Amino acid sequence: MKKLTELLDKAKTVGKKTVAVVAADDGVVLNAVEMARKEGIVDAILFGSSEKISRAAHESGVDLSNYQVINSVSPADDAARTVAEGKASFIMKGNIQTGSLMKAVLKDEYNLKTGRTMSLVSIFETPLYHKLLIVTDAGMTIAPDLEQKIHLVENAVLVCRQAIGVEKPKVAVLGAIEVVNPKMEATIHAALLSKMNERGQIKGCIVDGPFALDNAVSKEAAEHKGIMSPVAGDADILLMPDIEAGNIFYKSMIFLAGGKVASAIIGAKCPVALTSRADTDETKLLSLALTCLMAK
Repeated sequence: MKKLTELLDKAKTVGKKTVAVVAADDGVVLNAVEMARKEGIVDAILFGSSEKISRAAHESGVDLSNYQVINSVSPADDAARTVAEGKASFIMKGNIQTGSLMKAVLKDEYNLKTGRTMSLVSIFETPLYHKLLIVTDAGMTIAPDLEQKIHLVENAVLVCRQAIGVEKPKVAVLGAIEVVNPKMEATIHAALLSKMNERGQIKGCIVDGPFALDNAVSKEAAEHKGIMSPVAGDADILLMPDIEAGNIFYKSMIFLAGGKVASAIIGAKCPVALTSRADTDETKLLSLALTCLMAK
């Protein structure tokens, strides 16, 4: 896969999915769902205050006759239960705090946990890089420890294989420098993750690091510094050291580098779709297409 628009084409081949929208009284979210419905990739069940949902739909020009609306005082729980019962394939965040939504998703009674840390996985398309590039984590895991970084790699590898078709992705573990420095935890984590991958503890990918960003995405930069690695200059996945680095990179790619992006939260038995008011319509549609593919 070379272009993010291919996500939409691929989503159309796996069959229409039903999304449970939590607190659906959000015009941005309703517009995203409506776009995806018109493309034939989703149906939706809308949870929340039916009065507020009706108002948001009216203001957004969305016809609610195409949807099932469930009046709910606990929309996150009701949506999670609906997925657990097999009546929906995945969840979408509406007018609710992410923490409140995730708390419901992770309740034992819904059996949606996998034992892995949930993380935001983002796929970027930029004219400055020669292929699609996955980045994690720009929005969920604040300061991942070593075990959490293993889970973040696993989540990203799953997306890389299932959504964009790279069977053995190359994972670059990022830091500020490309050598191990005992005073910089990110470089120690990178060395440990690389060795664990080498010994088969992290499977289905090639992990190397630490890399500074330039060494991970530019062969010329890597060669200039004498870095010999199959990952150098050809990374499929960038593992960020923490949420600050991830979030700054994410927004720099969009607002300064002209990148396009699709994102989903991965790590539970069902993926979770999030859209921001700052997202373009294309981003919202592609993120729903990605989430449909991960619900396959």
